Parts: sequence; C-alpha cells; structure tokens
Amino acid sequence: MVSAAVTTKAPGRGWRQRWPRWVGPAAALWAAGYAGFGLVCALRGAPLLYLGPTPGPSALGWVVAVVGSVAAATCHAVGRLGLRPALRVVLWATCLLAGVAAFGLLMDVITLTFGQGVDSAVAATHHALAAVGAPLLAATARSARRPSEVTVTPPPSAASRPVHLVSWAGSLAFLPYAAMKLTWTTGGTFAGMSGEEMLAVSEHNGASGIWLTLESWGLDGTVLLAALGVFLLWGLVRPWGQVFPRWTWRLSGRRVPRWLPLAPALVGAATLTPYGVLGVGYATLATADVVTMPQGDFPSPGDALLVAWIGLTAFAVYGVALTIAARSYWTRTRPLPREHPEALPVPSSG
Repeated sequence: MVSAAVTTKAPGRGWRQRWPRWVGPAAALWAAGYAGFGLVCALRGAPLLYLGPTPGPSALGWVVAVVGSVAAATCHAVGRLGLRPALRVVLWATCLLAGVAAFGLLMDVITLTFGQGVDSAVAATHHALAAVGAPLLAATARSARRPSEVTVTPPPSAASRPVHLVSWAGSLAFLPYAAMKLTWTTGGTFAGMSGEEMLAVSEHNGASGIWLTLESWGLDGTVLLAALGVFLLWGLVRPWGQVFPRWTWRLSGRRVPRWLPLAPALVGAATLTPYGVLGVGYATLATADVVTMPQGDFPSPGDALLVAWIGLTAFAVYGVALTIAARSYWTRTRPLPREHPEALPVPSSG
C-alpha cells in the first residue's frame, strides 16, 4: 500500500490559502482595538496585572495603548509600503510583547473550566486579547512569503527519537506531582498536610463546587488536566496526531487540522515553560537560603518548599517538552511544494 500526500489547491480558493492578503488588515483591526482597550483601562485606573491577590500598577494600561498604537501603525504601513525589513522587526517586537502579555491565559481557562471565577475579568480579557494578537502579528511579519501555486500536506509521520525521549521526560515528570495530589484527595498526609486540611484550604480559597466534588471522589482537577496535557504531548509526536485514529469513529481517517493541537500546545508552552523554569530557579535560591519560601498554608517553609519543587519541576520539564514537541509537529506538518521529495507518495507502515 502507499500513502500519498494530500494536495492543496492553489491560493484564492479559500480564506486559509489567501491569508497573506487578509492577515495584515486583521492585525491592524486587532491592534486598534487593543490600543483602545489599554487606553480605557488607563483612564479608568483598571489594573491589567495581578501578582496573586495584589493588583499591579494601572499605568500598564498606557503601555498597552502604546503597543497597540505602534502595532496598528506598523500594520497600516505594511499595507501601503509592503513588508520592509524595519517593519518586520517592529512586528516581531510587538508580537513578543503581546505573547508576554498573554501569560496567564492558561490559568484563566483552567479556573473557568472548573467553574471558578478569575481574579479579574479585565486582566483575563487582556490575556485573551493579547493571545489573539500575537499570532496575527507573527503572520503579518511572514506575509511576504507567498504560498506556492500548489502545495501538499506531507503524509503522517512520527517525531524523531530525541523528541520522543523528551516527551517521555515530560510525561514522567508528572508522576511525583500526581502521586502527591492523589495522596491528599484519598485522605493521606503529605508535607505535613492531611487530605482533610487540604480540602478545607480549597474551600477557604473559594474552590468551585465542581472542584470540591472531584476531590470528594478522590480525583484532583490538576491531575486530570495533567493527563490531558500528556495526551496532547503524545499527539504532537505520534502519527495519530495528524490523522484521526480509528477510535474517533466518524472522524477516523480524516486529517487533523494543524491548529487543533498547535493552539493549546503553544498556549501551554508559553505559560508553563516560563512559570516552571523561573519557579525552579526561585526554589533553587530558596533551597540555598538566598531567598525565603513563603510558608502559605503549610506547617513550615520546608514543607512548602518540598511541594514547590515537585510541582514546579513537573511544569518546567513538561513545558520544555511541549515546546520541543510543538516545534516538531509544526515542522512535520508544514505544507510543502508539490515537487518537494517528501511530498511524493511514500510506503505505508500499515
């Protein structure tokens, strides 16, 4: 049997093929809205950043207004003058700033998934707006690269062996974290805290009914999300992440849209990687007595440090693994010119 690459018709037959034409105006429209959002927040004194329960300076609204204005002016200039090198640099710089501003979006999604309220609706809206803008600006910066007249989607393939090893590391990193969480939800004691005490802490911190119900069943919401994260990770490195497998019933055999795994992967990588890596750095300094680890609800700072090491190490290793796997998936599923050698039919493993 042979597995042929999938041919994509010439540009102009779908909005996805025409993206270099519409992405610039879309980015300009987003930038204008983003600038207006920042201006309104600055004038009303609404904070866009929270460090725990502490609001950040409301002056950040002016920063958002400036970034949005610069992005809007740059996108307009690209439409009139073309994608000049200097304009591309500005687009990538504003894209990076938007990506940084989107940090926290994953946490907002998690809290809303379990029926809990976010710390600030304004801050959550800012995270979402920035997350929309970052890919629009990145696409505008690449819009001069017109697609080939005819392109093909390469056949499903697995990631390289090094990427598989990294994915194993990202998956196994969650085992100590899951064991710790399940110890509490099943009534055990860890780091000086019993399951009943942890449940009381969750109730005191405003956990939703869904969250508390899961804990009463011996399940932890973050462990369930970790399992979904591992599923996503392996979907990025195995062929079934490119073509729906048999157990998906009616979808079986159809091509998986690239954005479907890449969107959550990029959001997760952009959130968990810096959170985990910086957190591990702080835990290292705390272990060396350079900084103090907040005790929080735990009996001692040492107990809090132990829990921090387990959680932050899991997030750091998984975040790095997710970043590498997403890059591999992006490369392996990128449309190719029809005459490219990899676009030719290849022998099927099945």
